[in-house]
Parts: sequence; C-alpha cells; structure tokens
Amino acid sequence: MPCRDRLGVPYEVTLELYRDGVPYGTVGERCGWFLARLARVIADARADGGPQAGGWPDPEDRFPGGDEGEMFALRYRSRIDVVGGGELRCQVRTMPSWIPARRRGGVAPLGEWRLTRRAFLEAWGASGVGLRAELTSGRLAAFVEGLVGDAEEILGGSFEMERNSNLTNGAVRVSRPR
Repeated sequence: MPCRDRLGVPYEVTLELYRDGVPYGTVGERCGWFLARLARVIADARADGGPQAGGWPDPEDRFPGGDEGEMFALRYRSRIDVVGGGELRCQVRTMPSWIPARRRGGVAPLGEWRLTRRAFLEAWGASGVGLRAELTSGRLAAFVEGLVGDAEEILGGSFEMERNSNLTNGAVRVSRPR
C-alpha cells in the first residue's frame, strides 16, 4: 500500500500481508527502498559467490552476509511505537544432511555430510498466528523482486540505485506539484 505525503503523492510503500484473501498484518512502513537494495544484494551474492556469499559453490545456497542469522525483519509500528500489527522476518540457516554412499559388494557404505543453506521466511499476523516458508536463495530473490515490482507499479517509478550507494532515483524522488 502506498505511503503518501501531505499532498497525496505516493512516495514509498508499506506491506499489507494477506492470508487466504484476508488481511493478516501490516509491516515495513516505508520499506520499498530497503527491499530494492535487498534484491540487489541477494542477486549479487547469487551471481558471484564471492566472500559476501561465504564461498558457497551452489547458487541456491548463496545468501548475503555469509553467516547464519537474521537477514531482515519488517515489523508494524504505530505512531506511539507499539509493536503488534504483524511481522515479516527472514533468517538464514545452515542445515547438515547425511548422504549415504552406494553399497559396494559386502563393504559397509560410507557417506558424507552435505551442508545446505536456506532462508526461513516467517510472517506473523496481528492475531499471533504465523506462517513459515523455507526458500532457496533463488526463490527468496524472486519473492523480494516481486515485492519491489509491485511497489514500483504502485508508485509509478522505479527504485534505481547506484552500486554501493544510498542514493535512489525515481520513486523516492518525486516532483511535487506547486
């Protein structure tokens, strides 16, 4: 949903969460620029797999930051700074799984541990009910890019950014009627 200035001009977005077509929560006031920056950082981590992505060989395991932990948390805040209208949070976790080797003759099979990384996206509504999704970095990138695309459509502009910069063009800088 658009955030509007005194003249009614949309300049940013806040996310409205829905579950089965029913409003679920409102989070991330003025989060469009943040989401656009996050989409770029995820895409960069997936593309190069360099130190920022922790050197993971599989692009689906590459997330920004290299380590486990919270990637982002968007919460509801009222004007009096009370939390309670919802939350959208993403945490990255590394999960080991045992991959048994094939049995060769009568020899006991050996195996190996394989590590995968996944993003756990959790949404909590105002009623306290939560939802969770386990996502690869590709699916998380598609989700965030979808949010950014929706925000840009609502605002009628784009969140164009210079690399490694806090500057934005388009949707955040709007010409105001005089």
